[in-house]
Amino acid sequence: MRVNDKALKGSMSTESVLSFFATTPKGLEPLLAKELSEFGAENISETISGVSFFGTLEVAYRACLWSRIASRVYLPVSEFPASTPEELYYNIRAIPWEEHLTQEGTFKVSSNVSASQITHSHYASLKAKDAIVDRFRDMSGVRPSVDLIRPDLCVNIHIQKDMAIVSLDLAGESLHRRGYREEGAEAPLKENLAAAILLYSKWPSVAKDGGALVDLMCGSGTLPIEAALIAADIAPGLQRPYFGFLGWRGHERSIWDSLIKEAEGRRKIGLSILPAILGFDRDSSAIKTSISNAEKAGLKGKIRFEQREVSSIGEIKGFGKKGLVIVNPPYGERLGSEDELKGLYLEIGNQIKRSFVGWKGAVFTGTPGLGKELRLRPRRVRTLYNGALECKLLHFDVEPRWFYKDGEKLENLPQPLFAKEGGKLISPFEKGGLRGISLSPGAEMFANRVRKNLKGIGAWAEKNGISCYRLYDADMPEYAVAIDIYDKWGQVQEYEAPKSIDEAKADMRLKEVMELLPHILQIPSNRLFLKVRKRQKGLSQYPKFDDQRRFHQVQEGNCIFLVNFTDYLDTGLFLDHRPTRFMIQDMSKGKSFLNLFGYTGAATVHAARGGAISTTTVDMSKTYIDWARKNMTLNAFTGPGHEFIQADCLEWLASEKRRFDLIFLDPPTFSNSKRMDETLDIQRDHVEMLRMTAKLLNRDGILIFSNNNRKFKMDLASLSGLNSEDITQKTIPKDFERNPRIHNCWKITIKK
Repeated sequence: MRVNDKALKGSMSTESVLSFFATTPKGLEPLLAKELSEFGAENISETISGVSFFGTLEVAYRACLWSRIASRVYLPVSEFPASTPEELYYNIRAIPWEEHLTQEGTFKVSSNVSASQITHSHYASLKAKDAIVDRFRDMSGVRPSVDLIRPDLCVNIHIQKDMAIVSLDLAGESLHRRGYREEGAEAPLKENLAAAILLYSKWPSVAKDGGALVDLMCGSGTLPIEAALIAADIAPGLQRPYFGFLGWRGHERSIWDSLIKEAEGRRKIGLSILPAILGFDRDSSAIKTSISNAEKAGLKGKIRFEQREVSSIGEIKGFGKKGLVIVNPPYGERLGSEDELKGLYLEIGNQIKRSFVGWKGAVFTGTPGLGKELRLRPRRVRTLYNGALECKLLHFDVEPRWFYKDGEKLENLPQPLFAKEGGKLISPFEKGGLRGISLSPGAEMFANRVRKNLKGIGAWAEKNGISCYRLYDADMPEYAVAIDIYDKWGQVQEYEAPKSIDEAKADMRLKEVMELLPHILQIPSNRLFLKVRKRQKGLSQYPKFDDQRRFHQVQEGNCIFLVNFTDYLDTGLFLDHRPTRFMIQDMSKGKSFLNLFGYTGAATVHAARGGAISTTTVDMSKTYIDWARKNMTLNAFTGPGHEFIQADCLEWLASEKRRFDLIFLDPPTFSNSKRMDETLDIQRDHVEMLRMTAKLLNRDGILIFSNNNRKFKMDLASLSGLNSEDITQKTIPKDFERNPRIHNCWKITIKK
């Protein structure tokens, strides 16, 4: 499959929409997704250490120039099976490399391999290099050269589970290399990690309000320099001399020149409003390096660097009433034993408490056990990674109420620490247990129930390889929410409380739910999404909630799906239909498959994975048809054998003449879409709908009919000529057993 085949043929334009993949250090995916959205990207989907997205070439260029978080930006050009070196070679040789590189040009190949029969990345790179060279040699007798430093074209091969994705590396080299840093002081931070620390610490809003930044141990100056680039609206890639797309034949120079001109104008304006930024370090050579790095970044005289011990920083006056104090102390694992560093952490905490009251604080540490030595209670703890080393980012409000009192027992980090004001629970944190939290009796019962479910349903899901499941479904009527787990994300749906329930009490209970879940589930609060599911009356329909267009990849068995937690009431994957989808997969080998009211095409993906010879997905919504197509593409199912039709399903049924071996019919309970002339009521209309659908069945075909009308009654007497088997109980998964009326499901065949 050529991933971007159509858009790459011929002349590239700003209107051509392509698919891209940007990489980032683990833990920074939400920040990168937010950036890409601001750059104009669409259909954004987070995965581990990366984000896929769609956009024009200008969007990709903007990501290369402006992303503070990304490491690479890849443009996929082909995807294919690669279970042997020979298969990899011939598929890469088939790619029209002459569209991307001249025969006199230079290139390099990098590879990464996992869970595949090809086990060595270097060998994969050699086979790919040979394939590219041989194609050019056969065409013209002249071959391009390999340049491992700054080639015209950078090719990346990613092989996972014997599937290869071939991409152009538009960055060329990691985007964290801004072009300003000399050989750093000991244990430096990469620039994109430093930027992430600042963004998570709310530095942009602090700077916008005129607050200062003080780094107590600046090392080679990375944090202050990145802070200045952010506050002055300077593109982090503006100083870079090289990008991987500059020698690519598809490069649109006019687009790039326009972006550079825009960035230079924004830099000029931003430098005029730069707030105070100061960096201190005890090492004179580190200060010299910091000054040199700042000059290379075009920030000469804009940042104050000074050699000073942490203990003497308090002697400086006039820091201001607000700002961000930040520090990345030495890690015990690298630069000194943990015991030797306790005194340093204590002094850092003392200086923060003495000199920066009213400020925000952030400490990034690779030795979390030392965090308590600061004698400050963090309001939040994040897990980030400095290379392979797991680190903690501690966020503080530097206010006396969060200071440990003399003699008070210190708590280990990342143990969550809470305080009460006016009887209310405040300042929840992401990690650890619930010790130290003052809970209402109801909240404590709720927490215990969720824990119990984790040991039961959660353990069952893990044992069976299920990453998306319902954990809690209004098990306690007072806490009327549904909690769904989607891999490393969570969604909470609040069922609208009846009028007999006091609104203030309902709000308080929901607040308790959202405060407790990050600790119980070990899911950060920014990965938990809340929706309110209201009862719809008359002809009302669920509205669209938002328009963020942010998607996340989750796995179900051997299939991958895009889900969305913000824009719609439902995520795009009905969890209660999981057994039904697996049943369809088991029944699909060698069959033609039709998915009516196809929604996001999850059943279609399972059918294709099961070996269906063709699939047809029909839905009235363009959004869902596009979503279904992306789900299929994500699973490498493309081509003329997979058809997507945007149409009123009932009108389409009335005119369609083809027949199918397997049909999945999952209509809504009720619909009055603006695109329909009449309403659809599944109880009223199911007989006619089933008769119309059955006409499209082959003689030995099977129709799976499902709906979510809890009061539904099948009119068997009116379905003469059809065999109808109620398979509802077989299709209710364990995580929905507490609610067996969540759906009903029927297996229908033609009587012989």
